[in-house]
Amino acid sequence: MIKAVFFDLFFTLINPKYSDVNEYDVVGMSAMEWEKYAEDNTLYCERALGKVKTEKEIIDKIVDIMPYELNESQKQEILQRREDRMKRALFAADNIILDTLKEVRSKGVKLGLISNADIIDSKHWNQSPLSEFFDAAIFSCNVGRLKPRPEIYKLAMDMLEIKPEESIFVGDGDSDELYGAKIAGMKTVFTEYLECKSSDKIEKIKLYADYHINSFDELLRCIE
Repeated sequence: MIKAVFFDLFFTLINPKYSDVNEYDVVGMSAMEWEKYAEDNTLYCERALGKVKTEKEIIDKIVDIMPYELNESQKQEILQRREDRMKRALFAADNIILDTLKEVRSKGVKLGLISNADIIDSKHWNQSPLSEFFDAAIFSCNVGRLKPRPEIYKLAMDMLEIKPEESIFVGDGDSDELYGAKIAGMKTVFTEYLECKSSDKIEKIKLYADYHINSFDELLRCIE
């Protein structure tokens, strides 16, 4: 019997998509070029593990690996736009997702969040309409562990006093998160509701998925 459902955040519950005003516009580059620097694996792991303690330092480290000279005013503008983008995503929660979370809670099932995130990503979580449905939220920057390390899943289950066999993890499959959940003993749900994957990615992710859903409300049949 499933007693708790744990969720990934990005591209599972929210989509931090770009808008008309973006970080990369400050530098005058494309979104693709910006992502090359902003999502550099070494920098990402460092800040997502909580080793970067300030929001300013996150932006400074990204800018430092760019072949451009930016002043402090530009860096501050980048920070503000990045924070606004994450806040906008957290506040603009999809109604089908919200309704599904409400329905899951109505069945007496606990909800937990397990997210690889830095301090900018997670800053406005408590003000998001999503947060009211969750019994626990773990952000990697606060615990020094990243998915797919099984320790972060175990920590989440311990917080809710739930056994692995009573748990199910829902995610879009990035960061090998479904693999990590399986290693931790959980059942897994691969969702493409907010982001469709390439055929190659789908096949790899499905290797560790007990269920594959395209509409978020299909989750309800996975926990029955």
